[in-house]
Amino acid sequence: MRLRTVIATATAALAAATGLTAAGPAAATPDSAAANACSPSVSIDRFSDALDKTTYEGTFVGNFSALAVDRDGSIAALEDRSSLFDLDARSLQPKRVVQLADEKGAALDSEGLVIDRDGTRLITSETEPSIRRYSTDGKILDRLPVPSSLLVAPAGRATSNQTFEGLTLLPGGHTLLASMENAISGDSTTIVRFQTWTRTKGNHFRLAAQYAYPLDSGLGVPEVQATPDGRLLVLERGFTSGVGNTVRLYLADPRHATDTSGIENLTGQDGVRLIRKTLLTDIVTCPSLGAIAKQPQPNPLLDNIEGMAITGYSKGRLKVLLVSDDNQNAAQTTRFYYLRVRV
Repeated sequence: MRLRTVIATATAALAAATGLTAAGPAAATPDSAAANACSPSVSIDRFSDALDKTTYEGTFVGNFSALAVDRDGSIAALEDRSSLFDLDARSLQPKRVVQLADEKGAALDSEGLVIDRDGTRLITSETEPSIRRYSTDGKILDRLPVPSSLLVAPAGRATSNQTFEGLTLLPGGHTLLASMENAISGDSTTIVRFQTWTRTKGNHFRLAAQYAYPLDSGLGVPEVQATPDGRLLVLERGFTSGVGNTVRLYLADPRHATDTSGIENLTGQDGVRLIRKTLLTDIVTCPSLGAIAKQPQPNPLLDNIEGMAITGYSKGRLKVLLVSDDNQNAAQTTRFYYLRVRV
């Protein structure tokens, strides 16, 4: 979202991307990884502002809301104003851009992205919210059902611009999960719903279980990604004018959480097991690496981080790529972050 205030595919993509590097310094050695530690579980190798305030074939390169590793190892980068870029995995330079639209040809508030096992793209839009399947050239192929309670009011109980931000396929490719950014009406403001779908014949999806995720006060969920063992990396993010961004990375486990699809109001009541989460790092604790912020930030490395993809995995260690959404704003930066995460 444009913030104002306050793995079928997983296995194949990770296998293809395990060796990904990017333009910039060489991969961190054990000594440099220790020097670049954000926490005992997370270190940052480098960052790149190479795409900040650039254009490609007449399209602004920025407003990024989601990342995914494509089947050829390139990086698919979704922006929230209906453009989907293919980026070279090493240089980050755009190779292709496809324009997306809804069934009436209108622009999307495109936020979440999954590249399915057949190469088609599953993409959320916050507007309704919705999840559509697109061909590689941007043609709509399918549309998934959405629970009525998660629709934007007055059709449902969700708040405009606070709906499906994150999207991921769980290992095996049979279960799709979307994360709401913030709470729906009637729920505690510190509990958000994660909706799942189960794959059926013909690569369609039907509604399945729903889970409750506990938020840090004042933050929302801009992205979620499944780890190879079925847990989740969850980004939580907020913004305070004059202070800057808060961005935290959590490891979450939905495997023993209560199915909340039949519970009207989530208030932290007894008998509802929330998704368990463990803080991996607060990005403010990362070394700044010489980064410059264009607006007040508690760490100049920080910006409006919104997209995330797991680009490699080996023995409990993940390579994770983050990207910030600059909102096409001169005071913000399109920045890519290269992390190493131990889970």
